[in-house]
Amino acid sequence: MASDGEILDYKDLLNKFNLTDEFYPLVYVCSPYRGNVEENTRKAREYSRFTFEKKNIPITPHLLYPQFINDDDLFERNIAIHKINYVLLGLCKEVWVFGDVITEGMKREISVAKKRKKPIRYFNHDLKEES
Repeated sequence: MASDGEILDYKDLLNKFNLTDEFYPLVYVCSPYRGNVEENTRKAREYSRFTFEKKNIPITPHLLYPQFINDDDLFERNIAIHKINYVLLGLCKEVWVFGDVITEGMKREISVAKKRKKPIRYFNHDLKEES
């Protein structure tokens, strides 16, 4: 990591950290949110970190949008789901589903991913991939 908040030129970054110029694809992180929001948010951060460590760019809407969209407001929740989440899902190369429980919201996201013929990967709570 660069010291003292140093921002490196892209080529310097590659050289300093012995990185390749490979592409990091977008991956949609599908995991529970409602219910135990605090615990599910913590897990979503963990899943996003795991996705990032696998050289992907995690797209985790439920970590960003609840900061300014009211999930308890039916109108705002539906705008978030249909006008934001599904658009972001469409931009992603793959959808990664995390955890041992598939919620109703996750089922809808998985259904959209299948309709759009997105590769879907499933990971249990220990981050082990399942078939």
